[in-house]
Amino acid sequence: MLVLARKQDEKIRLGSDIVISVVSIGDNQVKIGIDAPREVKILREELYENVKRNVVEASQSADAKTSEELKRLRINKR
Repeated sequence: MLVLARKQDEKIRLGSDIVISVVSIGDNQVKIGIDAPREVKILREELYENVKRNVVEASQSADAKTSEELKRLRINKR
């Protein structure tokens, strides 16, 4: 992990089209602004983890349903 120190109003550039700005510092909090193209998805880590967990749970639930449905199928033997 790269760790950089920045003061208020200073910026960090990621590639040629993403800029992270330190908007304010205070009250045990740092506010940042992110300027990025619309196609770049930006999520807070806790939201990303929540989405990931929900996707995994939905996938496992779908797998379980499919497995149960397959068990109920009858195969006709001739």
